[in-house]
Amino acid sequence: MYTYKYPHPAVTTDCVIFGWDGTQLQVLLIQRGNDPFKGKWAFPGGFLNPNESCEEGAARELEEETGFTGAHIEQFHTFSTPNRDPRERIITVAFYALVRIRDVQGADDAAQAMWFSLNSIPPLAFDHEEMFRLAKNCLWERLNFETAESKLITQNFTEKELETILNSLK
Repeated sequence: MYTYKYPHPAVTTDCVIFGWDGTQLQVLLIQRGNDPFKGKWAFPGGFLNPNESCEEGAARELEEETGFTGAHIEQFHTFSTPNRDPRERIITVAFYALVRIRDVQGADDAAQAMWFSLNSIPPLAFDHEEMFRLAKNCLWERLNFETAESKLITQNFTEKELETILNSLK
């Protein structure tokens, strides 16, 4: 057990999962089952356990809340605005991935999990609208300026699919 003289923030992870259904790009959201923002849509995520890395925590939360496994997630930003969460001082490490869409189901503290087309996303909880915009930009940059690391994201897609995906991110 650790004790500290000074208050310290909690750490969460969030996952912005972009999914390709063969014709359009979508994003995976969960409907929150608990307060704050109960009933609102958000990205899968949650509190980091003391014994796991941010990557492990993100993958665990994604699986617990949606049943989705095996995504190659990449960290894209740390959100640390002091009042971003009404519960307490929380810093979140955000990840994104590009996957082929498969069935998901809300579980754990997620009432539902659903794919939404990029042009029909409902209002999001917390600062997730800002998170979404930044994730879209990061994915666009990754796909537009291909590097060796991009191969991990794009290996399951054809050139034509990647071109269509890239255009839908504009």
